[in-house]
Amino acid sequence: MLVEKIHHVAYRCKDAKETVQFYKSVLDMDLIGAIAEDKVPSTKEPDPYMHLFLDAGNGNILAFFELPNSPPMGRDPNTPEWTQHIAFQVKDVDTMLAIKDRAEAAGLSVIGPTDHAIFKSIYFFDPSGHRLEVAAWTATGDMMQRMKDVAHEMIEEWSVTKQPPRHTAWLHIGEFAN
Repeated sequence: MLVEKIHHVAYRCKDAKETVQFYKSVLDMDLIGAIAEDKVPSTKEPDPYMHLFLDAGNGNILAFFELPNSPPMGRDPNTPEWTQHIAFQVKDVDTMLAIKDRAEAAGLSVIGPTDHAIFKSIYFFDPSGHRLEVAAWTATGDMMQRMKDVAHEMIEEWSVTKQPPRHTAWLHIGEFAN
């Protein structure tokens, strides 16, 4: 594999300061850097921005841009709200539940925990409207191998039929047998 890891992923935010405060107070993510310019380095377009970088753990970086001269943020109206989200991994279900408590204490509406058979997760929105997921693995090695073994076959079937292949239906009906 040529790629070592994701350097950072970047999203737009409504307010840089509010974003930094939110991610620190709810997810304990530290601000590790900020860049502000009057023009875009890659395109040279004149467009002032604030680009901030948050420590998402283990060398992962979550970044945001505040763009004060651009039209207000929106989302693709043809994509369901639940589809686009940022998912964070935590070490265990107890940590996920602690974050749920922090999010609710901050006045956020939290969905979950949701049991996905291979992990459990909660969902809520950040101040800019990005859907966040906090997930804790619960899968066994056998479960992960079983999924991997049928993944390519499922993609091939989906590409032809556009109907959900049933190879991993066991995830949603609570049955795992070797």
